[in-house]
Amino acid sequence: MEVVQERGPVEEGGEASGSWALQTSAALEGDSACIAQARHLAADFLVLVRDKHGVQVAQRTQDIVALVVSALVTNALKYAPGPVLLILRIESQTVKISVWDSDPVLPTARAADAGRVGQHGVEIVLSVAASFEARKDIVGKSITVGVTLLDLPEARRAN
Repeated sequence: MEVVQERGPVEEGGEASGSWALQTSAALEGDSACIAQARHLAADFLVLVRDKHGVQVAQRTQDIVALVVSALVTNALKYAPGPVLLILRIESQTVKISVWDSDPVLPTARAADAGRVGQHGVEIVLSVAASFEARKDIVGKSITVGVTLLDLPEARRAN
């Protein structure tokens, strides 16, 4: 797995701003095996940034990232034909999980329905995410979810 380390923008005087980002990505085939592949990529990425780059990652964060990756990639496979792009990025104290697929329709959380079986992915993701963004691209859409690296209650978004 290749992890790219980027520095933040350069400030006046040529000094780096001190911000940084670590990132990896993968183009997934779009078959059912890619859900597990995406989860493994995410788990390996978090272990690598912890062990090689000294980034603190809470166990709860690892579990939430696995859940979010599974939900986003599953939805991409269910609603969009073709490949899926997964990007994992560490920004400051957040893991950003981005999934691109070819379907331009943005997801929406559905109203609560005790009788509904399935189709709760977006609701679950929203309940554990620190941030959520869905945007249309020139082709398809991208969903980006932020998850805090450390399990700090004040860092979680109130839902």
